[in-house]
Amino acid sequence: MNKHEFIKNFSYLHNWQEKYLYLIELGKSLSPFPEKFKNSNHLVTGCQNLVWIALLLNRGQIKFYGESNSVIVKGLIAVLFILYKNLKVSELVLYDINSYLKRLSLTDHLTPSRMQGLGAIINFIKKSAFFLQKN
Repeated sequence: MNKHEFIKNFSYLHNWQEKYLYLIELGKSLSPFPEKFKNSNHLVTGCQNLVWIALLLNRGQIKFYGESNSVIVKGLIAVLFILYKNLKVSELVLYDINSYLKRLSLTDHLTPSRMQGLGAIINFIKKSAFFLQKN
């Protein structure tokens, strides 16, 4: 799914209960997280839940992996990966994902602690992309 399909699907949902259920379904669609990346190098700090993120570069394309012990957070990770999909590393580092999150009203419907965690995940992804860019 690309970002335009996601935004269209998300906007068709009538209420936030439906949107949360959709986020949970998106989280279930994440690629299985490789056990070898479940370590402190890939653990996102600043989240109330356990969150691991790994980015791999393969022939110029970024492969995203994410895992959390929270179904909603897994869904949010899936949203981020959809929005970042097909970006080059140099584009991802500068990408303003917050404008999409505001457009979806996610920033209005998440608790402050969940927003803080989402920000930590975004920063972790950007830091990981910057590291890929340097290597």
